[in-house]
Amino acid sequence: MRRPFRYFHRHDYFDALPDDLVVSVLSKLSSSAPSPSHFINVLLTCKRLKRLALHGLVLARAGPKVFTVKARNWSESTHRFVKLCVNAGNVHACYTLGMIRFYCLQNRKSGLALMAKAAMKSHASALYSLAVIQFNGSGGSKSDKDLRAGVALCARASLLGHIDALRELGHCLQDGYGVRQNIAEGRRLLVQANARELAYVIRSVSQSSMLPSRSSSLLTWHPHRYQNSPCSVDSSVSSPSNPEVHQPNWFLREWFESGRGVLAEGLRLCAHIGCGRPETRPHEFRRCSVCGKVNYCSRGCQSLDWKLRHKMECSPVELWIEDNGGVVVGGGGGGGVEADGEGGGADVANNVAVG
Repeated sequence: MRRPFRYFHRHDYFDALPDDLVVSVLSKLSSSAPSPSHFINVLLTCKRLKRLALHGLVLARAGPKVFTVKARNWSESTHRFVKLCVNAGNVHACYTLGMIRFYCLQNRKSGLALMAKAAMKSHASALYSLAVIQFNGSGGSKSDKDLRAGVALCARASLLGHIDALRELGHCLQDGYGVRQNIAEGRRLLVQANARELAYVIRSVSQSSMLPSRSSSLLTWHPHRYQNSPCSVDSSVSSPSNPEVHQPNWFLREWFESGRGVLAEGLRLCAHIGCGRPETRPHEFRRCSVCGKVNYCSRGCQSLDWKLRHKMECSPVELWIEDNGGVVVGGGGGGGVEADGEGGGADVANNVAVG
């Protein structure tokens, strides 16, 4: 007789794994995921992975690349996910959501609190962003500026390796802006910032040596890409002048340039391509002292944009004389910044930026 067919029950090894082990694996994934989609796809796999991927430990360890959301993809569900990470104590989520709320959603108090929460946990980018807010009195009036607090925040961020903060601190010392002037120390910090930039570029090129087209873009600047639209976003371009553009800054620029965010009349974006910060009141940022056509939220952004783009476009302002219609051309090199409509142009020296 033929033996009866038996159905053997297959054991599901995934279900046999303890939750603690799966959470540990997901935590490693969230901290190293190169994009949001790599982490979100895990949530869509099955109910168990979705439940465990939203575990507090996994969300707390999520890396900054998990929050590299494009402005056009921002939604209520995205907001809720980032907020879950904030509630889990993720400092990158606190900084990202703080920047978005402060500048894009115009929820100044909540955004400032989130950035301060990240800064208290030694998040370098949050410290630098708070410094820029203090320098400009963003979200308030001119009287809300606190230059000493801005310098202190820059100093703390620079100790954590933030290149933009180190450059800003160097300019403050060189110009005596919010701190006693020390030209020699300021120049030393600017040289140090340049050295760190160069080291970052060399490391990036070595890591992408298998992709020659990508590595060549790190060392080549193509000015024709920005002739028609100097503030357009091209995330494929990296340059030695700005090796590390933080994702929230790209988000800010995309948010306003795409039309999702509307600037009030008289408000402008920082002219540096990698910044994206908007003015929160008229004449908050400082303009170029030579051409008067561009404005910057900080001396660091002015220095970077001068090397990146503006030195090829800056030309002195022509002042027409009423009597004979002649012109008087302003002298000096480009690159300085001065107060725009707020009085106090002496706060920042009108010299060519070093760096």
